[in-house]
Amino acid sequence: MITILEATSNDIKTIQDIVYTTWPLTYGEILSLEQLQYMLDLFYSEDVLKKQMVEKEQLFYLIQDDNDSVLGFIGIEHNYQNKAFTKIHKIYLLTETQGKGIGKLTIETIGKLARENKSTSLLLNVNRFNKALHFYEKIGFKVIDEVNIEIGNGFLMEDYIMEKLI
Repeated sequence: MITILEATSNDIKTIQDIVYTTWPLTYGEILSLEQLQYMLDLFYSEDVLKKQMVEKEQLFYLIQDDNDSVLGFIGIEHNYQNKAFTKIHKIYLLTETQGKGIGKLTIETIGKLARENKSTSLLLNVNRFNKALHFYEKIGFKVIDEVNIEIGNGFLMEDYIMEKLI
């Protein structure tokens, strides 16, 4: 059985460990090493994560198995841009857990949390070249827009915005 528990600032190291394990595998063929390192520093420094948690910019949850082993994490925001959307800012599962239904269960749990917070859909950005795109489509997400987001240092995030009605 999988459990999704709210994370605290005490869990920042765990979140960083997951990111530093998954990002090179997920983005290593898509992004340069320089952009990868820049984005990790930009989005996952202790200060950034702590600020997001303390100021409730995002709600973080750990995904655990029966043995209390952490398999991944999510970062979500209800009422995104003051609309009835829940934005999935971060969703990362350890590679060895993929293909076992945990991602689908996690999305279903996010949908439940979203409905409890009066959201009508889930939104997420995914790199246009990320293999996870097919997973999202398979579980009901649709591409609604394509964006290029400048993040500094001459780097660009080339994303699809995807939505799933709940």
